[in-house]
Amino acid sequence: MKILVVVDMQNDFIDGALGTKEAERIVPGVKEKINEYRKNNETVIFTRDTHFENYPDTQEGKKLPVVHCIKDTDGWQISKELDTKNSVIIDKPSFGSLELAEYVADLKPDYIELVGLCTDICVISNAFILKARLPEIDIAVDSALCAGVTPESHANALEAMKMCQIDVL
Repeated sequence: MKILVVVDMQNDFIDGALGTKEAERIVPGVKEKINEYRKNNETVIFTRDTHFENYPDTQEGKKLPVVHCIKDTDGWQISKELDTKNSVIIDKPSFGSLELAEYVADLKPDYIELVGLCTDICVISNAFILKARLPEIDIAVDSALCAGVTPESHANALEAMKMCQIDVL
């Protein structure tokens, strides 16, 4: 079983509070990748960065003082360009999700692929957690379907993942 994990493809990371041109550019490709997995009857899981009104008072809010992905706002929503039907959506209050790793482990996959935002924060965090939970499973990140905070931090994150036996496509 192959699993595609679509990380935080939310409005605030695409063209909202923390959006970038690089993030906007990957949306069509992510849409194609989701369609490819679905066509092959493979599993697609979404993560959704989820914060609350108290975000400025949290540790993350103090270190990244840009309010984003507040639950039930437009910025929190996954891009309307991406079809989430028949997919599990895991809300996560932090960069990486232990809940995602456990959910994926229960599915007993042969292969996991990650795409999404941001390469250097949430993609890398979830890739490392999945690799730690499932060390013998092949895990890959499609570098063309991820975007970082900056192009440089995107490249650095890809190199770090390679060093931890995560394939970079």
